[in-house]
Amino acid sequence: MKLSYSFWEAKEGGFIGYLNQYPDYWTQGDSIKELEDMLLSLYGDIMQFDDFQAAVHESTGFITVPA
Repeated sequence: MKLSYSFWEAKEGGFIGYLNQYPDYWTQGDSIKELEDMLLSLYGDIMQFDDFQAAVHESTGFITVPA
């Protein structure tokens, strides 16, 4: 199974990201590799608990920005 994630570089250094199916749960890492490891750990934690928000069905849309 593959899960997509979104991330960005933090002003203080490192990276912040979340699994797209679980956008309310963020994590961070000093490198992309560490962030991916943390996201895997986060996914494991999410699957252990019954009180987490259900996965969001991932969809992509586009908007046009007026010039």
